[in-house]
Amino acid sequence: MKKSTINIALLVAAVLIMAASIWGPELLAEYKDKTVLDRISTQTSETEGAGYRYTLSRNEKLFILSKCLSGQTLPESEQNALTREVEEASDYQELEGTYAFVVNHRGPTGGEITNEEIFAKCNEALLALKELEILPGTLKDVESKGYEAVLYSAIDVLEPRNNVAVWKVSFSMNNRNLDRTNRLIDAYLDADDGKIYEFYARTDKKWEEIDADGLIEQWSRYMGLESPKPYETDNPLSEATPYYKKYVFSGAGDGRTIVTVGFYEGINELFLKISK
Repeated sequence: MKKSTINIALLVAAVLIMAASIWGPELLAEYKDKTVLDRISTQTSETEGAGYRYTLSRNEKLFILSKCLSGQTLPESEQNALTREVEEASDYQELEGTYAFVVNHRGPTGGEITNEEIFAKCNEALLALKELEILPGTLKDVESKGYEAVLYSAIDVLEPRNNVAVWKVSFSMNNRNLDRTNRLIDAYLDADDGKIYEFYARTDKKWEEIDADGLIEQWSRYMGLESPKPYETDNPLSEATPYYKKYVFSGAGDGRTIVTVGFYEGINELFLKISK
């Protein structure tokens, strides 16, 4: 009798185990679905905030753009104006193997300044610089018929997501006989907010009338940068003019960006340019 009871118990246990193996997973999944479906739940992600990893600060943007422009920026004077056509004929320029400056053929995306907006945005930026006395109030507005605008991407090749989209607004090479007095010659504008990183402009001022320290301080505030430090160079041939002052800003990591405020006598061209 005792042996028969044990056998029956083992048989029942075996049946239960078989039933659990067959219907158990389905019942468990159904129960889990009921606890999840039609309910809102939250979960903390270990990578929370990772989407902002490639959001660049203004210092980082300035640094990347300076690395890209350093190998190609030339003074906007009569001596080199003709060479700009040759420079701009190349859509891809790789600088030092790790930074590239390329024409952005895909065009503006998202909230970037469009082709239709660029000249109006440029004039807004110029007005802001005039009000800050960075540029003289006599500087004329840019017009679509007299200027060209090209969208570029400055790219950190080793970290391609670290890139800066900029518009280059230039006095058209077709205007060779047009008076350039009080006109913008070149400028690089941030494609997101229109802030001017670099400019060359013909003015009616002399170098003696320009307060370089005050100008760079105002430009720093305009750009949202910390105040720069004076930068002394041992290279007397670093500029094609004796009229300039250099300043240094912190860049990405241990990097730095040199900003030069200068003046070409004779053509009265004031410039603010960035370099590595």
